Amino acid sequence: MGEVVNVLVAFAVIVFLFRWVTSSSESGERSPADTLGFRPKNITQDMIDTISNMFPDIPTDNVRYDLLRTGSVELTSNKILERGFLDAPPPAYYTLYPREPTPSSTANRSSNSNGDATPKKLQETLISRYQLEGRVVDAEPVVEDRVGGKAVWEDSPDKREASLRERKAQMILAARQRMLAQQEAKS
Repeated sequence: MGEVVNVLVAFAVIVFLFRWVTSSSESGERSPADTLGFRPKNITQDMIDTISNMFPDIPTDNVRYDLLRTGSVELTSNKILERGFLDAPPPAYYTLYPREPTPSSTANRSSNSNGDATPKKLQETLISRYQLEGRVVDAEPVVEDRVGGKAVWEDSPDKREASLRERKAQMILAARQRMLAQQEAKS
């Protein structure tokens, strides 16, 4: 009977040592709980979007980190309302959840086949946006009274839209003429 107990104890020790050796060899693959220092809650993208829509000035990483801790949109939003901010995540957080580039930063950092940054797209002017190039060439002085005057209410929606389009064009051309006059006065 004593020998059976010794065999069982020896077997248990061998199993324990085997588990300990194999778990320590996987040090590169730590669990999220070990990395963050707490067991992260299950969260969805909708939860992150809800908080981000309510508080657009709070960084998304801060929102995700707090939601991982609390698991509740209500608790996170209450914390923001009480404190005015959320704590920044620790550096270990970024090993599990790398930063995703924002749409505006990806547009600015786009690269061509050589790896060089592409030049920014030329800014669209109001003249080109409203297709007023032909009217600029005419260089007809815009009468200021027509630009700021009241529009007549037209009977049909098409006529109202055309009237609005014409008033926009007159305002843009008048602003361009004022800008050119200011530039001439400076030089």
